[in-house]
Amino acid sequence: MSQRHRNSEFVPPSTVDVRAHARGDRNRINSELHLVTEQLSAGLEPDDVLEPANGFKPNRHHDADKGKAMAAGRPQRHWKVKDWKRRTNQRLARIRAQRLIIKES
Repeated sequence: MSQRHRNSEFVPPSTVDVRAHARGDRNRINSELHLVTEQLSAGLEPDDVLEPANGFKPNRHHDADKGKAMAAGRPQRHWKVKDWKRRTNQRLARIRAQRLIIKES
């Protein structure tokens, strides 16, 4: 189950608020890009123009350090180990061989 439902102190923002904030941020970036293109077409050097950046990114989805710390704390998932498929096939082959021996007896 998701971890976000286990903490009663954390209340995620509503979907409407998140979408409104993201829409406002996109609108701000587009208007700033329009100003950048006007400055470039007026003859300003590209190195002198500041590019707009995203100001709204929820940390719970983009905090790489938090994700690495959480991944280091839990044991390795056995189905993500490279040998998992090979061991499964070996088990199946052993079972088939045993069934063959039983049928031949």
